[in-house]
Amino acid sequence: MNTSEMPSDGELVRRARKGEELAFGMLVRRYQRPAYAVALGVTGRHEDAEDAAQESFLVALDRLDECRSPERFGGWLMTIVRNRSKNLVRRESLRETDELPLGARSRVPTPDRVTEAAELRGLLREALQGLPEVQRQVVLLHDLEGWKHREIAERLDLPCGTVRSHLHFARKALRAALRAVPGMPDLMRVAQ
Repeated sequence: MNTSEMPSDGELVRRARKGEELAFGMLVRRYQRPAYAVALGVTGRHEDAEDAAQESFLVALDRLDECRSPERFGGWLMTIVRNRSKNLVRRESLRETDELPLGARSRVPTPDRVTEAAELRGLLREALQGLPEVQRQVVLLHDLEGWKHREIAERLDLPCGTVRSHLHFARKALRAALRAVPGMPDLMRVAQ
């Protein structure tokens, strides 16, 4: 077959979409070496490049209907190859990391810690309700919302020194209320 008789990428994609296996096989043969070259450029390893290229062809076959411009199949496929290769490199780097030292802690809280944190939130909510309204507003705006003393003073129409004073006494009252709860010192340590 001479080059004038070779079907275009667009024609092969359209035929493959209709279920013609031979058409997709021709696309694979046409792009096998370029796909491998791109994958090798990303992964740096022969075996990984072969895996990434092969996986890319399977993805391309599965998503062939998503190729918006069949005439540009090659570019679309190479994007898949690059992404699959990068994913493979990421997966491999995760596998090759050092083992966790004994006694290392997970950042995911255990069910016990989740329960204790929920209890602490409930107790804190109750303690907040025991504060005078202005102190409750000041402590929530400052500690929860991150507002500065000046911003709170402007918002509540209070002098800055008064805001500081309210914050000090609100925190002191919250600590006292929480310490009075049986078992609270343990919960407060857990929540930190």
